[in-house]
Amino acid sequence: MTAPIRVGLTRDFLKPDGSLGFGDIGLDVLKCDPRIVTEFLPDFGSELPPSVGHDFDAIVALAPRISAKTLDGATRLAIIARFGVGYDSVDVEACTRNDILLTITPSGVRRPVAVSALTLLLALSHKLLIKDRLTREGRWADKLHHMGVGLTGRTLGLIGLGNIGREVLKMVAPLEMKHVAYDPFVTPDSARASGVELLDLDALLEQSDFVCVCCALTPETHHLLNTERLGRMKPSAFLINVARGPIVDQAALTQCLQAGRIAGAGLDVFEKEPIEPSDPLLKLDNVIVAPHAICWTDELFHGIGQSACRSIVEAAAGRIPPDVVNRDVINSAGLQAKLAALASK
Repeated sequence: MTAPIRVGLTRDFLKPDGSLGFGDIGLDVLKCDPRIVTEFLPDFGSELPPSVGHDFDAIVALAPRISAKTLDGATRLAIIARFGVGYDSVDVEACTRNDILLTITPSGVRRPVAVSALTLLLALSHKLLIKDRLTREGRWADKLHHMGVGLTGRTLGLIGLGNIGREVLKMVAPLEMKHVAYDPFVTPDSARASGVELLDLDALLEQSDFVCVCCALTPETHHLLNTERLGRMKPSAFLINVARGPIVDQAALTQCLQAGRIAGAGLDVFEKEPIEPSDPLLKLDNVIVAPHAICWTDELFHGIGQSACRSIVEAAAGRIPPDVVNRDVINSAGLQAKLAALASK
C-alpha cells in the first residue's frame, strides 16, 4: 500500500480543549485528494524541530518559528504553507537550500486586512473610542472638546502599494479622499492606473492626513518610520499600521504621540508581541490598539485556510502552487524530485 501524503498543522491552531480556535479554516479542500492525511503536530513550543522535515510532506504553519535547524537535511518536506502573508518566522534561505517551497496566502487576507485599515481610519477620524469613554463615564458635555475629522478631500498616504494597499484603495474610494503612495517597486504608470499618485516617502509623510502602513517587513523596511520620518508628519495627521510592528520605531512613535507631534495612531501590530501591559503606549488616549487581530473574522480564516490548503493540493499533484515566496527553488532538481514523488503516491 502506498504511503499517504502527510500534512502537519502546527498545534497553535487548536484551543486547549482540542477544538479549532479559528473555526472553519478550509481543511475540506484537502479532502479532494484521498491520498492526503492531516494531523496536528505536538506542542513543540516556539520553534519546530528537525523531525517535522523528515516525517511530513507538507506543513501548514501558524506562529512557530521554522529555522535552518528545523529544515537542514529535510529530505521529505516539500512545502510549507504559511497561514497568512507574513513569513518573517520562516528561514526562506533554508527553505530554498533544502528544496522546500514556501507559500503565503495573499488572496485570503486581502479584503479583511483592507477593511481593518478602513475600520481604524474611521474610528480615528471620528474619535470613536474617546467618545465611547465619555459616554460610559457620564461626561456627555465633554463631547464639545472632541471634534472629529472629516475625510472628504483629505489625503490618505499608503506605504506599500501591493496586495493590501490596492485593496485599501477600493475600500476608501467612496470617501472621496486624495490618494498618494510610496512603493519603490511600483512604477508611476502602474500607480496612476490604480488612481493613486506615487511620491517619495518624505513627501508622502509631509502631505498625508492619514498614513497607512501596509508594506512587508524586510531588512529595508525595519524602522522605516523612525524619529526623523515621524517628525515629517503633520501635527494633525494619524498613523495606521496593519502590517508589522517593527516597520515603525515604537519608542519614537510613543514619544511623538506623548508630545502631540501627531494627532493619533491606530495600531494592530507592535515591535514586541504581545505588547507589555505596562508599555507607555497603552496609556495614551490618542491611540487605538488591537492584539494583532483586528482583521480576525470568519471570512479571514476561511479564506486563508482555503488558500493554504489549495497550495498543498497543487504540490501533492506535482505542480507549483501560486504565491510561492522563494521562487528560486522552483526549478531545482531536488524540489522537482520531491514533487514527482508526491504525484506518484
